[in-house]
Amino acid sequence: MPKRARTAEVASDPDRYRALLAGLYARRRFGLVPGLDAVRALLAGLEDPQLRYPSIHVTGSKGKGSVAAMAQAILSAHGLRTGLYTSPHLESYRERMRLDGRPISPDAVVEAVERVDRRARELVEQGRLGRPPTFFELTTAVAFDWFARERVDAAVVEVGIGGRLDATNVLASRVGVVTTIELEHTEILGPTLAAIATEKSGILHPGMTAVRGDLPAEAAAVVDGTAARLGVGLWRLGSEVRVLDRELAEDGQRFTVHVPGRTIEALEIPLQGRFQPGNAALAIAAVTRFAEAIDRPLDDRKIRSGLAHLAWPGRLERVARRPDLYYDVAHTIESARAITQSLGEMYPMSDPAENALVFGCLKGKPVAAILDALAPLAQTIVVVPVRSERAIPVADLRALGGGRFARVVAARSAAEGVRLARAATGRDGFTLVVGSDYLVGELLRDAHGGNDEPDLSDPGTGPFPGEPPPPVRGAG
Repeated sequence: MPKRARTAEVASDPDRYRALLAGLYARRRFGLVPGLDAVRALLAGLEDPQLRYPSIHVTGSKGKGSVAAMAQAILSAHGLRTGLYTSPHLESYRERMRLDGRPISPDAVVEAVERVDRRARELVEQGRLGRPPTFFELTTAVAFDWFARERVDAAVVEVGIGGRLDATNVLASRVGVVTTIELEHTEILGPTLAAIATEKSGILHPGMTAVRGDLPAEAAAVVDGTAARLGVGLWRLGSEVRVLDRELAEDGQRFTVHVPGRTIEALEIPLQGRFQPGNAALAIAAVTRFAEAIDRPLDDRKIRSGLAHLAWPGRLERVARRPDLYYDVAHTIESARAITQSLGEMYPMSDPAENALVFGCLKGKPVAAILDALAPLAQTIVVVPVRSERAIPVADLRALGGGRFARVVAARSAAEGVRLARAATGRDGFTLVVGSDYLVGELLRDAHGGNDEPDLSDPGTGPFPGEPPPPVRGAG
């Protein structure tokens, strides 16, 4: 198994680092403000760092983080100094921006955030920025500026929500990727697959090429139509891009990927899940198109090496054995179905009586449908609290679990929930922790000593109230 990317690096001034994160965390209350005017003004004030390197831009309802991480791993394996920007994080804010797979250091976070926040305040005072940036806008600008100052050769950037109005959609990206589309964030993106596809295909622009996953027909028609209207050459998973000869391995999967003009055999990834070879194929296709755009040859051996050494925690990640324990951040209906299908494939003779789930979730999720999708896996579910003001109360989760699982147990914490679930799991069964990035992140932080950092998750969706946010300067 590849080594996990190290995040537990210590700041030279821990108090200053924690104070800065606390100030940044406080910006969550300003919510999410769709639109590009503020982030464009901020980046212009930083001399448009996002235009100083070529990029790949990745959106989708699920899988976009995995595709982005795989694309970065392949580019880095080819010797390109590659930045990766993803969200949300699990253990540490520093996970959001990486260089060749290594998270930004705590000291670099302090320097970068203070620099960008100071410039934002100057721009507001000068009237060039109409309001203070939100959490995500500021973080995006920090990442793009840090990449430029580190002189990256390329960047792979994951969209936060949607695409068209997402703060990341200021790139002159060479390649766009749309991984999947399902009904999610409907209060922001719209109530139909077509509406959501319209928002996500907003990352496409003339002069680039694109790759898309296997989408529902309604969504595929929108993405394909947008690409055709803009003159964006499009490759599609299942057509121009294909996964062949897939087989399971002890610690991952083996398969072949075909893209136009190239077939790469004997690929291995240290990730489980039926959906991951498709994600790898999209990443390979995106990097292939990117390499064509920058006139850089690809090497099949380096593609294999990049994927073989990938570390991407919390995605059907096995963290213990006998009985096996998995963490997964699935929190949508389709993701839950995919996890159920994947574990069913990995454990074809599994007895649900031998398995147990640990589940916690945030408000606004279709919990009943998610539990319906997970119910075939186990007869026991342990419901747990999640460290968030938006968490669904354990009593409500317990009520929803009734009638879907033979045994529903409530725990006082995520850690206690895992202990109870493991005790209820047969030696040849498995325990699955699932339901929220927050839940998996809490357990990972507890395991790796990262609790000195605030739980700095993505901002909410409320309106921006207008008053200026607190400064994010460190305490030192």
